[in-house]
Amino acid sequence: MHTRRPYHVEDAEKYCLEDDLVNLEVLDEDTIIHQLQKRYVDSLIYTYVGDILIALNPFQNLSIYSPQFSRLYHGVKRASNPPHIFASADAAYQCMVTFSKDQCIVISGESGSGKTESAHLIVQHLTFLGKANNQTLRQKILQVNSLVEAFGNACTAINDNSSRFGKYLEMMFTPTGAVMGARISEYLLEKSRVIKQAVGEKNFHIFYYIYAGLYHQKKLSEFKLPEEMPPRYIADETGRVIQDITSKESYRRQFEAIQHCFRIIGFTDKEVHSVYRILAGILNIGNIEFAAISSQHQTDKSEVPNAEALKNAASVLCISPEELQEALTSHCVVTRGETIVRANTVDRAADVRDAMSKALYGRLFSWIVNRINTLLQPDKNICSADDGMNVGILDIFGFENFRRNSFEQLCINIANEQIQYYFNQHVFALEQMEYQNEGIDATPVEYEDNRPLLDMFLQKPLGLLALLDEESRFPQATDQTLVDKFEANLRCKYFWRPKGVELSFGIRHYAGQVSYDASGVLEKNRDTLPADVVVVLRTSENKLLQQLFSIPLTKTGNLAQTRARITAASRSLPPHFGAGRAKVDTLEVIRHPEETTNMKRQTMASYFRYSLMDLLSKMVVGQPHFVRCIKPNDDREALKFSQERVLAQLRSTGILETVRIRQQGYSHRILFEEFVKRYYYLAFRAHQTPLASKESCVAILEKSRLDHWMLGKTKVFLKYYHVEQLNLLLREVIGRVVVLQAYTKGWLAARRYKRVREKREKGAAAIQSAWRGYDARRKFKKISNRRSESAVHIQAGLRGLPDHKSSPHTESNSGHTETSSSPSVTEKNRHSQAQSSPKGYDVFTGYPNKHAVSGTDLLSSGLCHAAAPGHPGPGPSRGAPAKPGSENGLAQKQPTPRRRCQQPKMLSSPEDTMYYNQLNGTLEYQGSKRKPRKLGQVKVLDGEDEYYKSLSPVDSIPEEDNSALPFFFPSSSKGASPAQH
Repeated sequence: MHTRRPYHVEDAEKYCLEDDLVNLEVLDEDTIIHQLQKRYVDSLIYTYVGDILIALNPFQNLSIYSPQFSRLYHGVKRASNPPHIFASADAAYQCMVTFSKDQCIVISGESGSGKTESAHLIVQHLTFLGKANNQTLRQKILQVNSLVEAFGNACTAINDNSSRFGKYLEMMFTPTGAVMGARISEYLLEKSRVIKQAVGEKNFHIFYYIYAGLYHQKKLSEFKLPEEMPPRYIADETGRVIQDITSKESYRRQFEAIQHCFRIIGFTDKEVHSVYRILAGILNIGNIEFAAISSQHQTDKSEVPNAEALKNAASVLCISPEELQEALTSHCVVTRGETIVRANTVDRAADVRDAMSKALYGRLFSWIVNRINTLLQPDKNICSADDGMNVGILDIFGFENFRRNSFEQLCINIANEQIQYYFNQHVFALEQMEYQNEGIDATPVEYEDNRPLLDMFLQKPLGLLALLDEESRFPQATDQTLVDKFEANLRCKYFWRPKGVELSFGIRHYAGQVSYDASGVLEKNRDTLPADVVVVLRTSENKLLQQLFSIPLTKTGNLAQTRARITAASRSLPPHFGAGRAKVDTLEVIRHPEETTNMKRQTMASYFRYSLMDLLSKMVVGQPHFVRCIKPNDDREALKFSQERVLAQLRSTGILETVRIRQQGYSHRILFEEFVKRYYYLAFRAHQTPLASKESCVAILEKSRLDHWMLGKTKVFLKYYHVEQLNLLLREVIGRVVVLQAYTKGWLAARRYKRVREKREKGAAAIQSAWRGYDARRKFKKISNRRSESAVHIQAGLRGLPDHKSSPHTESNSGHTETSSSPSVTEKNRHSQAQSSPKGYDVFTGYPNKHAVSGTDLLSSGLCHAAAPGHPGPGPSRGAPAKPGSENGLAQKQPTPRRRCQQPKMLSSPEDTMYYNQLNGTLEYQGSKRKPRKLGQVKVLDGEDEYYKSLSPVDSIPEEDNSALPFFFPSSSKGASPAQH
């Protein structure tokens, strides 16, 4: 749901009453004509008749179709803007999205009234409304009409861009309203235009486009097309076709536009090149001429006097020229199991040539449509075609009445009769029938019912088309016998035969009387294509051409969407095609066409009947929306309004009756159950489930403040504007619900976010706490390891003293060792320290040493040196007297430096024990003075730290004990030299 500004029904006050003919107080033809003319002069070409749109052809470009106008007609109330073709497209789109139901937009009117351009604009606006993420798909859909119309439209006497086929375009949408694909159905292509055009008319547009494009690309010779003499199929009575093609820039630009369409939609370059070759082949086939030759046994045999045209056609189509000539000038007849080859007359050969050209173009057009459908089919990953919804757009050839009307005009006008009947059924018949069934008191509206006329055309076995098929099966039947059969069997007021004209008959259509020329009607209806031609075309090296004549035709005369695999058993060739035939792909079919396409039984009339049935089956599925196109004048001049011509069209289409029934009647009839289910939000709470009863419907209608509604037995009867008002009110209510949901969802999301954020903060705090603990333990471990390393270095420095017995002072004073001893070290400690190191074990290396001296002897020797009077000891300063109170000083030794990673020194001497005892005491003393630190806190250690001071031998040991250990703690005075130590 889109949240927009709420809509208010009161906006209807701004509605211009002149925009809708239903608001007229006086309903007659003069008032309606005056109103339409007044608006047309002001360039207001659109007018409403209730929910039906009238569109007058302006014959000029109007600047009211830009994207800015598309935004104006997007989901707004119809009365908010002037009448527009975009409003009809938006109404169909909104009904599809709101009710989840297929829609159908029927565009009808005479030839030249602007139906094709209206279909373009509707497709343009629907692609705008159903914006999809796939921008390429939208571009493809917009290019489809241009490509198909280049192959299916032509210039006629009354319309420069007349549709010569029926087109039903289905745009497919997802349940949410996004366009996801498209599909085209084509009906009743006027193939006879390929071979012959009336005076003042032209062939299909694509022939002129491709000729101009190849001329400017200098590729005419590649496709065997002449540069000076125009091909017979596009030549006219003026003889200036080539000059117009080469000089007009419009043809060249159109050719470039067609190339762009092919590329955007997804055709490969190889496919496009094959299409061009087939088109060029058709033009070359038209140049083949025949001449009669006489022989001894046969006088009606034909031949091709100009072999160049034949070779050119065969070369472009990639077939053998000999086989092509044989297929054109002869035919096979199978009699009693024998195949007989018979020659064709000149007229017969010309008919075969033209039939071949028509078949080539018709099948090529059908293949292009099927290829477009394949490239535009919905993506199954997005949404399947069954789950989506469609908006169908019918753009069919308009009613025609030329000076000479033939079989093509008859089929076109019958199709328009069917569309008019469809309109009458939905606007008049069904509505008034429900009035009677539901007990509604309504004034019946008289209208012209064309059902009897349709029965005259379509019923069996005495309908006009059935009689035409019956006469076509007789080989000896002629056009004269056909007209006589019509006159004998069609005895009704709608059929008449002009006096003084033999091959002619007249029909009184809903749009007026039309006289038809019966010349050639039988041959056009048979539309036979000899099997010999089909077999030759299947041998082409052009894969596309093989495919065109291998796929069977459907009942509507079009190529089947999928190809059928044909077994090799059915590949029986006529005998005169057996030798010298090129190899063909095994999937391609080479057999008699009657086996697959039933050519003998299928006629143009039967194709036409099945086409109408198929078209109506598509249209009746969706809810209809009507656009009635009006041609203001026959001169195609802007701002020129012919009251006579407009009045004739208004009468034929029943506009006056439509105005009356829209003013008096109820165009929307909804079952109680569906009405309550759709609109109960307007009068009940969301959690309530009201019953599908009259009371519930009345409550909803009264709550909505609607008037002029009626209730039947099972249905609610509403005016054409009631549904729009109800939908706007419903959208306003749902808009409020959406806003409320948005605020509630926002509050829930904010609360959920707050909880998640708090949880994340707690998690972050737990992670930070764990990390800080881990980091503190890691740092403490590092400090402990550093202290251990420092202790090891200190031990290494102290243990690196030279051997006592190797010192000269020790040797000179050895005699005094036994006479004195240190009172500070008891005999018990000396004995225990001496026992701690086994005799003969070196405490520096850890290996046995036979020269090792016990710690007791070393200590005694040191003490004797310290006690000798007058002898300069190795103290801090030479000749320095011993402190009073200290007994025998210890002789100090020069420490030997130790290398890193050397084996640590073992503690074995009494001196070491005494040092560490005093060191431990000092550390305990310093530790007692420290303040406790928090876990993980790292103290910055600098040179003033008391801990490091305690590691200094001079400062850490108390004053009274320094004199007693001169041997281990040498003075750090600057005056001391190494020699003094």
